[in-house]
Amino acid sequence: MKDNADYPAGTHPREPLLRQIFLNPRMYICIFLGLSSGMPLYVLYQLIPAWLRSQGLDLGTIGLFSLLTLPYNWKFLWSPFLDIYSLPWLGRRRGWMLIMQIALLCTIGISGFLQPQQHLSLLILVIVATAFFSATQDIIIDGYRRELLKDEELGLGNAIHVNAYRISSLVPGSLALILADSLPWSVVFPIVAAFMLVGVFMTLLIPETSDETVVPQSLRAAIVDPFKEFFSRKAPTSALLLLAFIILYKLGDNMAVALQTPIFLDLGYTLTEIGSVAKAANLSASIIGGIVGGVLMLRMSIARALWIFGLIQMSSILGYAYLAAVPPVLWLLFTVNSFEYFGVGLGTAALTAFIALQTSRSFSVTQLAILLSFATLARTLASAWAGFIIEELGYTNFFFACFILAFPGMILLYWVAPLRNGQ
Repeated sequence: MKDNADYPAGTHPREPLLRQIFLNPRMYICIFLGLSSGMPLYVLYQLIPAWLRSQGLDLGTIGLFSLLTLPYNWKFLWSPFLDIYSLPWLGRRRGWMLIMQIALLCTIGISGFLQPQQHLSLLILVIVATAFFSATQDIIIDGYRRELLKDEELGLGNAIHVNAYRISSLVPGSLALILADSLPWSVVFPIVAAFMLVGVFMTLLIPETSDETVVPQSLRAAIVDPFKEFFSRKAPTSALLLLAFIILYKLGDNMAVALQTPIFLDLGYTLTEIGSVAKAANLSASIIGGIVGGVLMLRMSIARALWIFGLIQMSSILGYAYLAAVPPVLWLLFTVNSFEYFGVGLGTAALTAFIALQTSRSFSVTQLAILLSFATLARTLASAWAGFIIEELGYTNFFFACFILAFPGMILLYWVAPLRNGQ
């Protein structure tokens, strides 16, 4: 029996699955905006680390580069401006979306022309700008999706978005690595940047959605009202537990995959093997995870999904511990990566749907920006320290440590998403 909190009165969660999945244009919008939203992140977390490693930088230094992505954690600071100020074209959401996508096309495209040893200051500036534009695009897309989807569609819609987000990793994490074996980086990065045109074209085609969104009448209202509304629904203790859970739920798997491409290189796999075998595993597992996770969340509560998917997510980390302890074998790389991305995809879809459910449609942009900033905090900290932990513990013990770090988030589920009778 579904918890009544998951579906508002008057909705019909038992609507035929085919209609909910294949005949719903909102789900197709989630796909293409997910691709546009995810691609810049994987440039920063997969392509740039692989590029820096190929230029001779050590893992500790590469890990510190992830601190340049802190705009993902601080995006709530400028989200109120996106609520109150509109550009003179395409509407309040789509106008900002288009500007960010064009800016990302430019910053990603020029990255490959820079050399870390010669243009370090400029490279840092470009990476920070890419992170800022990407985080701002995420603010708008997350808010747009919350306004677009009905409450009963949050589980499926967010599962589709998350898996499209992950599938976008094939461009910087697979195609780019394969091309880099035969082409210079100054050609690879512009090719990757061109994929941002997917987001540009989708932004030009989709409708503006602002029916239930309150347009702040002042900057003070844009900043204060979302907090007032949130804490009017949450007691202080409940709010703190919620924020701690959002940070910790994916801490273990975030650290496990933080330096994935450099780790695979060190384990003896080539760029082409990583780009084809490992990333193909990501794709197949993401598709399967999206279908399974999305359909299951139409039939079970988000709370139950967090418990079940979280356990699968934890277990998937152990495959990397085994992979690090044996000689390089391609079928094992494919199997371990498939299990990991299936589990992490399920966990991310459930967490994203849960976060969206904690927000009000009236203040979706700012509230989502705040909560998702906490979710990305674990990823940033994990990426920053992963290299140093690996150098201290070695790869196998590192992955066991990641598994242990997954427990606190699961324990907090007892308070933030308790299972009730019938769930």
